[in-house]
Amino acid sequence: MSMSLRRRSGHGARLGAAGLLTFAALAGTGAAHADVAAPRALPAGCSGTSPITCHYAVAPGNYDVTVSLGGAASAGQTEMWVEARRLMLPATRTAAGSVATYSFTVNVRQPEGQPTGQGGTGNPGLNIRFTGSNPQVSAVSVKPAPQPLVAYLAGDSTVCDQPSAPYTGWGQVITTAVRPGAVIANYADSGESSGSFLSNAALFPALLSKIRANDPVFIQLGHNDKQTSASAYRNNLDTMISRVRAKGGVPVLVTPPVRRLFDGNRLTPTALHVNGVGVNLPAEMRAVGTAQRVPVIDLTAKSKALVESLGTSASAQLFLRSSVDGVTDNTHFSQYGATRIGELLLQGIREQRLSLAAYLR
Repeated sequence: MSMSLRRRSGHGARLGAAGLLTFAALAGTGAAHADVAAPRALPAGCSGTSPITCHYAVAPGNYDVTVSLGGAASAGQTEMWVEARRLMLPATRTAAGSVATYSFTVNVRQPEGQPTGQGGTGNPGLNIRFTGSNPQVSAVSVKPAPQPLVAYLAGDSTVCDQPSAPYTGWGQVITTAVRPGAVIANYADSGESSGSFLSNAALFPALLSKIRANDPVFIQLGHNDKQTSASAYRNNLDTMISRVRAKGGVPVLVTPPVRRLFDGNRLTPTALHVNGVGVNLPAEMRAVGTAQRVPVIDLTAKSKALVESLGTSASAQLFLRSSVDGVTDNTHFSQYGATRIGELLLQGIREQRLSLAAYLR
């Protein structure tokens, strides 16, 4: 994923020709410097060894978080997660006696995961968890963020902060790609259609109340519009677009990623979101985007190309497999799959030259 991290010294890692980096390519990135090769006490608010957990009693809002990893006599390998399984830093190595420092902007809300509380409401305040084969944390700083660009996500279970592995939404992994000064606020919720997301007070109305001028709102709904008519679907999208614009926000339509349902070596109409009453939902969304002059990221087309290029067998790794995950599910993503779909979403943000693109690592 396009997730190389800004170094504290201000020198960003260079992106490859495609502008995307894998998790493996990120290991060991960061501003490292020699340090005393001796064990360090954990920062205030942190406890444990593997994982190391930290809690800060802050009110809901957006916070600039800076962490320093390493500093111990042995090499470290650390991942950083916040709130309900939002990945901020993929597995990162630090050499013995060195420290690497990273900065992020983090959205804190209650409930901390899915807005309707599916999977639990979590704990008030900011929760950080450092995992990995040998997690090491030498410093943590948490400060209110001064009016960051907030990118809101309106979506379903393929987007949301899934509370339990192996299920992973793309919205909870693209967070590693966003530089300080911008933040992802993920209001996606499992099981929501365009109509239910629009009407539930915890979802679109709650999101709408927080939008400030120029905040982008990414709208990916369609998986659960299985019996929605074309006119109802378009009306729901039109309503969200007009209300976001009325608040000064910038709506962005995202067509739903495909399901893994093959007929031979091609995906079926159901996989491509032609619903039970014959409505081609991605086509309807594209038409709304054209009519309303709203940017459209065609995640259906992008994910179709990816899944079909991998074929019936290899594409299974993007989704949930019984042999690996204990469940077979051709709609929801593994962490690897969410990462690959997130790459496509980030690619679309760059292609459309959206405001968030300036904050991508």
